[in-house]
Amino acid sequence: MSPTVPLHRSLLIRLVATSMLIAVCAVAATAWLTTELTRRAVVPEPSRALTADTDIYDALIGYAATHRTWAGVDGVLRTLAERTGRRIALTTPDRRPIAAAPADAITAVAVSSVPTAAVDPLNSDGGLIDPRAVGPYRLGASDRSALDRIAADQVACLAKVGYPAETVRTPSGRPVVQPADGRREEFCESWALDQPVGAERAPLAELTERVAVCAGEQKLFITPLFAVAYGSGAQLQSCLDAERRAQLRPWVAPIALVFVTGPAAPEPEPGVTLSRRNVLRIAGTTTLVFVVAAAATILVGRRLVRPLRLLTDAARRDARHPVPVTTRDEIGYLAAAFNDLAARRQAVERQRTEMVSDIAHELRTPLTNIRAWLESARDGVITVDAEVLEVLVEESILLHHVVDDLGDLAAADAGSLRVHREPIYVRDLLEQLVGVHQGGVRVVLEAAADPEVSVDPVRLRQIVGNLLSNAVRHTPPGGRVTVRLEVRPAQLEIAVTDTGSGIAPADLAKVFDRFWRADTSRTRATGGSGLGLAISRQLAHAHGGELTATSEPGHGSTFTLVLPI
Repeated sequence: MSPTVPLHRSLLIRLVATSMLIAVCAVAATAWLTTELTRRAVVPEPSRALTADTDIYDALIGYAATHRTWAGVDGVLRTLAERTGRRIALTTPDRRPIAAAPADAITAVAVSSVPTAAVDPLNSDGGLIDPRAVGPYRLGASDRSALDRIAADQVACLAKVGYPAETVRTPSGRPVVQPADGRREEFCESWALDQPVGAERAPLAELTERVAVCAGEQKLFITPLFAVAYGSGAQLQSCLDAERRAQLRPWVAPIALVFVTGPAAPEPEPGVTLSRRNVLRIAGTTTLVFVVAAAATILVGRRLVRPLRLLTDAARRDARHPVPVTTRDEIGYLAAAFNDLAARRQAVERQRTEMVSDIAHELRTPLTNIRAWLESARDGVITVDAEVLEVLVEESILLHHVVDDLGDLAAADAGSLRVHREPIYVRDLLEQLVGVHQGGVRVVLEAAADPEVSVDPVRLRQIVGNLLSNAVRHTPPGGRVTVRLEVRPAQLEIAVTDTGSGIAPADLAKVFDRFWRADTSRTRATGGSGLGLAISRQLAHAHGGELTATSEPGHGSTFTLVLPI
C-alpha cells in the first residue's frame, strides 16, 4: 500500500495554498482600488484646479513674450475661461483692469485680493527668461534656410560616425543640433552655427558690449544661444541675464497680475457612495471571487497531480509497464523521459543477465574438462602423464585467456584501459603475425610501405591477432587471408580480408557484441570465446581509432582498422 503524503508536503496542497495567496492578494488589491476610486469620486480633486491654473499661467506668459502690449488678450482669456471653467481677471501691478473673462470677473478683484501670479516673461519659473521672448532676435526665412542647411550637414556627419542626432528649432527660428545620446563629436561641429546671422548681428553686438561693460571683461563673445564662449563666473552670468532683460523689456508686454477664481468645473455627483449596501456588495464580490478561484485551483491541481501519481506508482512497481503520456506539457515530457529510462534500464538488465549466462558458459566448459581429468586421475582411471598434463595446461590457459579478456572489457567499461605508445615499424609486426598464422589457410601480407608510427605494440598485436584468428577460423582449407597495410594522410589503415562464407547482413551489426558468435551452437572450435572482436574495437578506440566490418555472404569479410598517425 502506498504511503500517504503529509498534507504540508502535498503538491496539491501547496499549489492550492499558492493560488489562494495570489487570489487573496488580487482580491485585496481590487477591494482597495474600489475603495480608493470611491473616495476619489466623493472628494473633489484639488489637482484639477491646479492643472487649470498652470495652463492659464503658461498661456498668458506665452502671450506676453510674443506681444509688446496686452491689447487683444481678451480673446485669449475667453478661450481659457471656457476651457477651464475658471474666472480670470488681468490687471496692472497697481490693480488697474486690463481684461477679464467673463466680463464681470474683474469686479471680484479688490485692493486686498491676493493675485494668483505675476505675469512677467522675463522673470518666469524661478526668475528665468521665457524662451518665447525673442525680441529683436527673430530670424527671417532666408537666414533660417541657410542655418538649416548647415545643421543638416552636421547631422549627416554625426550619423556617419555613429552618433545619431536631430535638429531642434528655437522660438527665434535658429536650428540646434542635439545628439540622441547627449554626446558631442568635435569633428562634426560647425563654427557657422555659433555665428550670428541677419537680424541677430546688431542686437547681439549691443548685448555683448553692455555685458562687457557690466562685467569688466575685455575679451568677450556671446553666442546666438546666449552662452558665453570666453570667460565664466557668477558675476558674468548675472550681467548677461540683467542686460538681456533690459534689452528685451521693450519687446514684451508689461508686467501684469492675474487673478483666477471659481471652480475648475461643476462638481459631479458621486457615482459611488460608501453606504452599507455598497460595502456588502464589495464583500460579496470578494467572497465569490475567492470561492471561484479555490474551485478552479483544486480542479486544475488534481489534473496536474494525477500524472505524477501514475509516475510514482510506476516507479514503485519497478517500471515494468510504461506510463501513459496524456499531455504535452512538462509533466508529459517527464512521463516520456521516465518511460525511456525504464526501457533503457530493462535493456541493461537484460544485457547483464545475458552476459552472466555467457560468462558462466565460457568458464563451465574448461572447468568441467579440468575436473573430469582430475577426478579420473584421482580414481586411477587414467595415469597422469605428459599428455594429461598438457591437456590440463591448455584448459587452464583457456581459462586465463577468458579472464584476461573479461578484465580488458571491464577496464574499457570503467574508462581505465590505457595504451603505452612507442615508435615501431608496423610492417615488421604484421610479418610476424602472418608467419604465426600460416597453416591450412594461406595468409599473405600486402604492404607498399613500412611506416614507423607511435602505437602500443602489444595492443596492436592483440587487435590484428584477433582479426587474423577469426579470419583463419572462418576460411575453409585452401582459402586465402590477406592483410593489407596502407598509409593515408594523417592515418594508418590495416585491413584483414578472408575468402570465407561471409556474414549475413542481419548479423553484421552484432559482430562486435560481447559473446556473440555466428555459430549458434557455441562450439569454441568455430566460434572462439566471443570476446575477441569486442576487445579489439575497445583497443582501437583507446588508440583514438576505429574498427569496422564489411561482408558479402559467400565471398568473405573484411575488417578494417584505422589509426591516427
